Amino acid sequence: MIETVTDSRCPWCGTDPLYREYHDQEWGVPLHDDNRLFEMLTLEGAQAGLSWLTILRKRDGYRRAFAGFDPQRVAAFTDDDVTRLLGNAAIVRNRLKISSAITNARAVLEVQDRYGSFDRYLWSFVNGKPIRNTWHSLAHVPARTALSDALSKDLKRQGFRFVGSTICYAFIQATGMVNDHLTTCSWHDRCQ
Repeated sequence: MIETVTDSRCPWCGTDPLYREYHDQEWGVPLHDDNRLFEMLTLEGAQAGLSWLTILRKRDGYRRAFAGFDPQRVAAFTDDDVTRLLGNAAIVRNRLKISSAITNARAVLEVQDRYGSFDRYLWSFVNGKPIRNTWHSLAHVPARTALSDALSKDLKRQGFRFVGSTICYAFIQATGMVNDHLTTCSWHDRCQ
């Protein structure tokens, strides 16, 4: 009998197929597309107080509701759009989170004008290169760091909302600005 070796994963993704696909294909992979970065910032803000799996299950609904996360289109949303979105069961129906996504789209456009791209602005916090951590256990992975504190503070200065330090740390993990795959995870070395 031939034994097959399976990839090991970070334990937080459990056995749910959607969670595993997200872990294997996206989490920690360096992301440089402005619209996708805006998407991830919006989804991380929407996740506050909820599970990430809940947000992943609503992701397609978010993409439809927020015009594919095109910041130009979302920035043009009005109070009528907020009312419409509050009735949309495909997303988290929280007025503050919905309004922050619109505010943040406008802030993304301002950042693009100021820095050339949202990507350039964000990645300047890590000098354009991912930080590779070497955590051995989930117990060692922080919920926030000096980096996420600095990013949060500057995003707020730029006009962003729902960007506290914990949300920012989850965001920089998800977008590969930091590689927080555990050293026991097969993807730790793949996300470079």
